[in-house]
Amino acid sequence: MQPREIRPKIYSVGAVDWDRRLFDALIPLPDGTSYNAYLIQGSQKTALIDTVDPTMEQVLLNNLEQLGVANIDYVITNHAEQDHSGTLPTVLERYPKAKVICTPKCRDMLVNLNLAPAEKITAVADKETLSLGDKTLEFIHAPWVHWPETMLTYLQEERILFPCDFFGSHLATTDLYVSDEGEVHEAAKRYYAEIMMPFSAQIQKNLEKIKDYAIDIIAPSHGPMYRRPEFIIKLYHSWASDAPKNIVVLPYTSMHGSTRQMVEYLVRALVQRGVTVKQFDLAATDLGKLAMALVDAATVVIGTPTVLGGPHPNAAYATLLANALRPKVKFISIIGSYGWGGKTVEQLAGMIPNLKVEIIPPVISKGFPKEDDFRALDNLASTIAQKHQENNFT
Repeated sequence: MQPREIRPKIYSVGAVDWDRRLFDALIPLPDGTSYNAYLIQGSQKTALIDTVDPTMEQVLLNNLEQLGVANIDYVITNHAEQDHSGTLPTVLERYPKAKVICTPKCRDMLVNLNLAPAEKITAVADKETLSLGDKTLEFIHAPWVHWPETMLTYLQEERILFPCDFFGSHLATTDLYVSDEGEVHEAAKRYYAEIMMPFSAQIQKNLEKIKDYAIDIIAPSHGPMYRRPEFIIKLYHSWASDAPKNIVVLPYTSMHGSTRQMVEYLVRALVQRGVTVKQFDLAATDLGKLAMALVDAATVVIGTPTVLGGPHPNAAYATLLANALRPKVKFISIIGSYGWGGKTVEQLAGMIPNLKVEIIPPVISKGFPKEDDFRALDNLASTIAQKHQENNFT
């Protein structure tokens, strides 16, 4: 991508990565991503906000060269993760007079993760400001969005918020600004589910922290910018809230059909009782879609056969994923089948120490489900529906 002007003397100079399909060797990227960096030229000083992933360093350097940038006074590092700061050492070599600005916690991380020169790094306090002449940057500490050292940068005169990963989306696009809110809604929700959801309590605090700022543009580090900031801020308030919806998420695996039969029966029973169900076959599903469904779910039901005395590995992985993401679910249960015995229920229950949930008694069938098992599934559906009603989940 070419450098593009956002406002006079303010440019987008980052890179679009159309082909990346996996982040951190873990997170699916079906739509690629971008590594956004921003150049601000004040009347006296010039600042670069963030760099790019090392794989795209030449794009950033070429963009700065195209703009004729001979000197950078400050590199504002909102976040030490390498997709933002990985090109920092190269930028400092190209612009040796530049000083790095970051939070105190970020300082040590930059030295350790990127071998950045400590003598060039200056830590700033929360709400501290930096003048570029006719432009003023304000630094807002935002810990655990999504690392402990994160900060946001606010350009006061232009009312632009550079929030780093906050409000981001893994979405490769030529659009500088959001043009299709439906498309960005899905990408941003996936991003929130996979990256931000474990820190929902901190997200709420940081949303509160920025509520009194006048913001015309949100310029995140991934995905397009928002000219209608209230769109993404409202979504974040909803996703981070403590109130789930009348939704059951049902990830399952079935080897010979017995667990699948139980899943299909339970789904019908729940729908008959007015509960929305999102069903995922763990042998084939996009785990990002599962994470997105967990954002709003009130209940999770794990469906699994017994393998070597325990849960199927796919079910175990989904359970560990839910535990790591810490969704706002209130109830959890297990359904499945076994051949001769095992400890599936006990093992899965032990995998969710992070979830403050009520465990609803499971339904486990010996082989294919029989009349008593179907009755138990009806009772499970009734129990879930009743608990959702009692808690006013809608």
